[in-house]
Amino acid sequence: MRALVWIFRLFLFCVLLGFAIKNDDAVTLHFFLGAQWQLPLVLVILMFVVLGVLIGVLATLSTVYRQHREIGLLRGRQTPPPPAAPAQPVVHGADLPDSY
Repeated sequence: MRALVWIFRLFLFCVLLGFAIKNDDAVTLHFFLGAQWQLPLVLVILMFVVLGVLIGVLATLSTVYRQHREIGLLRGRQTPPPPAAPAQPVVHGADLPDSY
């Protein structure tokens, strides 16, 4: 199984390396006030992928932190909560069953 994972990683590396070699043309990024930046296309794509990953991680950090705090509070609880009393029917009568 470990060899299969390494073969997959090698294949993925070769595909990405081929993609980078085929997309080495320079592109110009135009900013405000006439600023320009020339980079290889593969670097521009890599920058935006990394930026997207960072935005995704930052978007999930608050949820992960809240869940981590909640788990810590639940683990710190010494006694379990008391069991809830069974609900009794509000109305009793000859034609109503004892429970629902």
